[in-house]
Amino acid sequence: MINFKPQIGPYAHSNNSTTTIMYHVVLALMPAVCVAGLRFGPSAIRVVITCVVAAVLAEVVCLSLQRKPLRNALDGSAILTGLILALSLPAHFQTELCVLGALFCIVVGKQAYGGLGQNIFNPAMLGRVFLLICFPVQMTDWSAPYAGEVQSAAEWLSYDGVSAATVLSRSISTPTINELLTGKMSGSIGEVHSIWLLLGGVYLLFRRIVTPAIPLCFFIGLLFPALVANLFQPEQFLAPHIHMFSGAAVLCAFFIATDMVTSPSSTKGQMIYGLLCGGLVWLIREAGSYPEGVAFAVLIVNAVSPLIDHYIQPKRFGSSKQLVEEK
Repeated sequence: MINFKPQIGPYAHSNNSTTTIMYHVVLALMPAVCVAGLRFGPSAIRVVITCVVAAVLAEVVCLSLQRKPLRNALDGSAILTGLILALSLPAHFQTELCVLGALFCIVVGKQAYGGLGQNIFNPAMLGRVFLLICFPVQMTDWSAPYAGEVQSAAEWLSYDGVSAATVLSRSISTPTINELLTGKMSGSIGEVHSIWLLLGGVYLLFRRIVTPAIPLCFFIGLLFPALVANLFQPEQFLAPHIHMFSGAAVLCAFFIATDMVTSPSSTKGQMIYGLLCGGLVWLIREAGSYPEGVAFAVLIVNAVSPLIDHYIQPKRFGSSKQLVEEK
């Protein structure tokens, strides 16, 4: 168990519970999941269902072995982990590898640390990195979305998909902002529908499930170096709008980096956390071996998060700075 010391009180109470928050995040992702199913065909839905079911079943087994209430498997955390993992996978990813990735997320990334609230690293990103290292060919076999409009259910069920390169690989022509927002390019299930992910992020902000600190600072940390580099060497570095609306940048800003367990608790800490995450995503994309750097960047800043919380603490309620320094 981690010896977690909460911030100085008083504490604000609300009607939100862990289960409520988890299902609100799942609800916010549903538009992107539905559109991904229409764009990529039934294989994308298969990947999503497989990851979610495998994650929940792994949670049930772990809770059973620990003699904990099995109802905790339906608190929404395992469902959300499986859903985010699925959105980070190619649309035609093999079923057995989906199961393996979901098992790694729950068993190694979550339950090995003690369960919900104890994990240091984001379980879904830990599972993605595990699959990327062990199965790099399968993890980089991207599919292009359906080019036309689906006319019937039979046409949708018969769609098999076409392999294509992701925008971040620089092997295809530069897409327009409209194409990036509407998902008319190849990528993983959750990387090519930025407009729907943005709408889900706005919903989370409206419901106050997340605060603007991490998403805003993440985009600043990602776009500022991208803008400067592109101004000086546009032929070598990608434009800022490509970095923002391609890959998993929007998914990371609102649904991954904002994970309450693995992110700092103070507002200043969240700002630093977001800047570090966005800057690392840009650095890995431009200088690393992988075209997408979200998963690696998130895991690195997850490791730094406890240090940020240790050194950046809020002012004690009801005491002046002088009294705190004297004490």
